[in-house]
This record gives sequence, C-alpha cells and structure tokens, in this order.
Amino acid sequence: MKSINIISVVLTLALVSCNKDLLEQYPTDSVSPQTFFKTENDLKAYTNSFYVYMPSAEYIYGEDYDNIVKSSVSREISGTRLVPTTDSRWGWGPLRNINFFLNNENVINFPNETVRDKYIGLARFARASFYFDKVKSYGDVPWYSIIIENTDINSLQKARDPRTVVMDSVLADIDFAIAHLDEIKSVERITKWTALALKSRICLYEGTWRKYHTEFNLPDAGKFLNECVSASLELMNSGVYTLYTKTDGPSGKPYQDLFASLKLDAVADEVIMGRRFDNTLGVRHGLQFYITSRTQGKPGLEKRLINSYLMADGSRFTDRPGYDTIQYFTEIQNRDPRLAQTIRTPGYRRVGATAASSVDFNATMTGYQPIKWMNIAAMDGSSQSYQDLLIFRFGEVLLNYAEAKAELGTLTQADIDMSVKRLRDRVGMPNLDIAGANANPDIYQAAIYKNVNGANKGVILEIRRERRIELVMENSNRWDDLMRWKEGHLLATPFKGMYFPSAGLYDLDRNGTPELEIYSGSKPPETGPYQLPVSELDRGTYGNIITNVNIAKTFNENRDYLWPLPVEDLTLNTNLKQNPGWGNQ
Repeated sequence: MKSINIISVVLTLALVSCNKDLLEQYPTDSVSPQTFFKTENDLKAYTNSFYVYMPSAEYIYGEDYDNIVKSSVSREISGTRLVPTTDSRWGWGPLRNINFFLNNENVINFPNETVRDKYIGLARFARASFYFDKVKSYGDVPWYSIIIENTDINSLQKARDPRTVVMDSVLADIDFAIAHLDEIKSVERITKWTALALKSRICLYEGTWRKYHTEFNLPDAGKFLNECVSASLELMNSGVYTLYTKTDGPSGKPYQDLFASLKLDAVADEVIMGRRFDNTLGVRHGLQFYITSRTQGKPGLEKRLINSYLMADGSRFTDRPGYDTIQYFTEIQNRDPRLAQTIRTPGYRRVGATAASSVDFNATMTGYQPIKWMNIAAMDGSSQSYQDLLIFRFGEVLLNYAEAKAELGTLTQADIDMSVKRLRDRVGMPNLDIAGANANPDIYQAAIYKNVNGANKGVILEIRRERRIELVMENSNRWDDLMRWKEGHLLATPFKGMYFPSAGLYDLDRNGTPELEIYSGSKPPETGPYQLPVSELDRGTYGNIITNVNIAKTFNENRDYLWPLPVEDLTLNTNLKQNPGWGNQ
C-alpha cells in the first residue's frame, strides 16, 4: 500500500469537486494508516480541508427571492424546475472525506483523547452541516456514517432513511462538536460557539418545519424548538459575544458598519464565524460589482419588505392611511433606521466619499437600491471586493431564541428584552411589547404569513418582521424561512418596487436632479435620467414598478418544498424513491 504526504491529501481534498458520485471519490486505500494521523498537526491539516465546504461569497450576499428582486428569476421562483439528470445538490463527495477521517483507525486510537475529540468534533460539525443541507433540500436521505467502497453493494443500494432518523443523528453530531471543540473565540475557525450557532439554526429550522408542514406528519417539533432555545441561551449566557454597537466604523452606524467593515476583527464582538478575504493576496469577491453594475441582475429590495419596516416610533407604516400610494421621499422618513442603513436614501454617502449618491436605476430593478455590505467605490469593479463576510453572527442567535420560544408558547416579555430589544436598542427603536402585539396582530403581516395562528399570532408576526429586516441579504435565510414556515406562495406573487402617481420626471432625493423619467407612448430622447415606460407600473398609468413582467412565477404547494432527486441516481439505485409531486420528469 503506497503512502503519500498528508499535504497532498489536503490539496487533493480542497480541489476535489463536491459534486462527484460516491463511486468517483478520492481513493481511501492510497492513504496509509501507518503513516497518517500520528500527530496533532496531521489531524489539523486534514480537517482544515473541511473549511472548503463553507458557504461561498455569492451564497452569503446573493439572496434573490422575495426580499431581493433581480432582472431574472431562478427556477425555484418561476416554477420551471425539472427533474435533473444529475445534480450537484445530491453530491456526496464531502461526506466521504469526512467519514474517512472519522473511521480512520489512527484517529480513533489517537493517544491524546482531548486532542482527538476536538478534531473529531470538527469533523462531526462538518457532517452535521452537510446533512442539514441535504435534509433541507430532499427531506429523507440515506444516512452514511462509514466509508462506502465500490464493492459495498448494500450501502450503495441503500434506501433513504427517514428524516427523523437523519436529524436525530445530526443532533448527536452537533452535540458532540459542542462538547469537544475549542472554546477560544475566533472569527474564522470553527469553535464550540460556531457549533452552538449552527445548532440554534438547525433546530429552529427543523422544529418549525415539523410544526407547519403537517402533511409530513413528523413528530417532536417541540423537541427541536427546545433544543434551539437551549443552544441559543447557552451562547447568550456565555458572555463571549454581544451585539456590535461601536460608532467608530466607516459610517458611525453600528448596524451598517457590521457589514461595511473590511475586516471581521473590527466587528468581532458579534461575528461568530465569517470568511476572510485579502486584497494584497488577490483573494476577492464580486459583491460591490453585483450591487452597482448594470449587468449583474440589478438587485433591489421588494416593496413588501420596505413596507414591513416600522416607523421610528415603533408604529406600523402600513397602518398609515394611504400607505400604498406614498412616494419614496416621504415613505422613508422617520422609519426604523435599519432602512436607511440597508438601501440608498436621500443624503446617502459612500464610504470614503464626500458627495451624496442618489438611487441609480441602472443598477436596481425596484428603486430600493441596497447598500448593505458596501464599502469604498474602488471595490465596485468585477471581483474587486475584499471585505470579509459573515456566516454566523450573534444577532441571528437572538432572533432564533425569540422565535423558538414564541412557537413553543413560552415566550415572555423578559425573553423579548434579552433578544429582540437588544437588536432594536442598537438602532434606537422602541421595544417589542408582547401583550400589545398579541392583542392587535398586524393585518398586513398576517396577509403575508397566512399560516400563523393561535394566541401568539401577533408576536410571531412581529418576530418574523424583525428577522426579515435584520437578516436581509445574509446567507439563504429568507429561502429557508419561507420553506420552514410553509409560505412558499410568496414566491409566486408579483414583485414590486417604488410607487409613482403618473408619468413625469422624478427627483427622488430632492437635490434638483431627476433620477428617473417615466414616460407614456414612444420613448422620448434620453435627457439624462433613467427612463421607464409607464406600462411597467402595475395600475396602467400609475402605481408601483412591477418587475419581471414577462416571467410567470408559480409555486406548487404539493411539490416545491423539496427538490427532485436526479434521474441518474434513481436509475443507479432503484431503492431510492422520487419526492412527492415530481413524477418521472
């Protein structure tokens, strides 16, 4: 048996595609048990390869569902997903690499148990994350805790294990990780605190999925919600993290600067884990090009999200008479400060700039142009952004805690005071009052989230509002929320932008220079402002910008909450069964 250097193994694993079939993976028999995993550096070097599986930059900032509207829509929104021949989503390569480590005799028999269990904890964190993603996509999936060799027909022909079995195994993995990973705080390494944040996220998802998806008849929703509460509370009580509230950042506004800061170290109070980038090393991403370019989808916040921001005094914008015909300059006045720290509003200045930047309709579909994550203009070019990006942060944990308690029916005002209130305090917003929210549930939010009922309806709607506003443009939070709440119907509704009462020129920030001309009839000569035909307003001669007018959006409630298994895998393994509603496409 030929042995090879451990560094070569790590490089191979870092480069291997996550989309390969089980039969095409790195051959474990080329690694000599007599050679590898003899020292802590060996364990560390191999498990470093698991960081390759963390979310990409585009995944972190590139949300494009009913929060962020782009010039095109994904197949998930258009309802045009087909059963694929092959699909990287079903790939099992990372699991093979993880299980190789967990099943290696030298790892199992490593003489220092504390060191061994730390790295096993890292591997089990990676496996929990891997399977969480699989269950979110497919529901039932085969659980593999061993290496599958080419000759192991029984394992290769394994049927899908029940979701309940898989998620109990995920829970065991993440609990082991929490018990054995380092407690030393780090913004870039997986620690006990990262594992607690992942457990909080996993258990909230699974608990609410089981509660709202009654069609699957899954037990133990309360168990997972309680596990979310306990994981969140352990993190909250640890004192290791708090919300970032400093005012010495690029804008002097803590919420905005949490994302605008170039380095995670500057906002490490709140960041549990993120991704590093470095301009001098050429390790960059395309965030600002995506937000400012004419060719990257022209992202803009959707009107229902804008309507969801409260007034600065805590009252509801949508309770105002005629709220749906209020124009931009007026509608953004005296709102939750996070609105002006998430989109361009009058007087907005880029980091490092002295002049204000108005809304650029060349780069936004809705007029509500995002500024979250934005830094200096020099980073606007293709793949020229290098600010670090957040994967887990303390603010999400606070929201997870409040939501899980509300769904369990155990939420108290004291719970709100130690979670939602802290987020609102950061931006100077009044606290959420449970009694008031439940006595008078928001009609506008209730029309969005049709499945919320019961005595806690009002406060659950308010926590969902808070979550949507606080976490917009972060990871896949919104897609996951809609799926677990069984609110996929929102993806099929018209996506809208700013309101305009008629054709004409519009000086949105009232600085004397129009940013937009809405015209009827033939397109007039270009005079400077961006031009939009009145036909793209939703009420004929006036109304809200309506986007993607030529793209139908559908969501099949009996099918689209789960992804289809690829044909090739169904053919190779006849014990696999297709998800409901996907037939034999």
